[in-house]
Amino acid sequence: MKLGVFDPVFGSLTLDEMLDKIAAAGLNAVEIGSGGNPGNPHCPTDELLASEEARKAYLEKFTSRGIMISAFSCHNNPISPDKEEARQGDEILRKSIKLASLMGVQVVNTFSGTAGDSDDAKAPNWPVTPWPTVYSDILAWQWEQKLIPYWKEIGKLAEEHGVKIGIELHGGFLCHTPYTILKLREATCDAIGANLDPSHLWWQGIDPVGAIKILGKAGAIHHFHAKDTYLDQDNINMYGLTDMQPYGDVQTRAWTFRSVGCGHSLSEWSDIMSALRTYGYDYVVSIEHEDPLMSVDEGFQRAVTNLQSILIREQPLDMWWA
Repeated sequence: MKLGVFDPVFGSLTLDEMLDKIAAAGLNAVEIGSGGNPGNPHCPTDELLASEEARKAYLEKFTSRGIMISAFSCHNNPISPDKEEARQGDEILRKSIKLASLMGVQVVNTFSGTAGDSDDAKAPNWPVTPWPTVYSDILAWQWEQKLIPYWKEIGKLAEEHGVKIGIELHGGFLCHTPYTILKLREATCDAIGANLDPSHLWWQGIDPVGAIKILGKAGAIHHFHAKDTYLDQDNINMYGLTDMQPYGDVQTRAWTFRSVGCGHSLSEWSDIMSALRTYGYDYVVSIEHEDPLMSVDEGFQRAVTNLQSILIREQPLDMWWA
């Protein structure tokens, strides 16, 4: 495995400053925002698409420092009922797939998206209960009429370009659990898989190790985000897990994103690393810093220190003792 970081956390730095910083921290990889919600502070996507010379010069900045690009990421909602939002999401996803192919990047990360409740909808609708049955009807319509047709097309495009799609299992989107991503994968193609982030599993009551076993057996883990979540049981008792308070309301929120090791023990994180190796994922562990209690540098360094102590880097030897 290699340790990396998702670059929006260093959006205030230039590309060279960012790469120097992560190289000095001992990282071997970086996940680059190519547009959409993470933005693209270090990726002139259109310029790179237009020029082979620009792509070579860009990649040289990484390779000269011993750093690889683990993925291009363009988190958005390409099936939004807002036509402009959907257009933008679709456009940057297609551009990112093409750019990844041209630059030898294996994965493009994004969200599955969420449709509205009908063709006349103005906003996304995320059903979370099967009753009243209108919610079940909406969910079935979203999958059959919007989600599956869109991702069949994108999956084919990804296959043609030799790129894998890592869909982040994130609340608010139709693919947010192991079941939903496997359902979409079965209906589309194997280019579709998960960008697995334990922080979005814990608050749903999903054990990350269990999720890794499920998805790993299917060969469906395409990328991995390292971010923690602190669950506050007193606040869960008040607000439940579908807590709609702003992320900044840390004192009262049911759960809060934390740097690795600040929500769950390093023993639990070590089990996650072991499960990744056991079930076939030996790619990049990409730090995502969204801790509201720590500065960028402290949160990043805390995650680096903790993960460096448990990351499995080398291949195992033959079991000479067995």
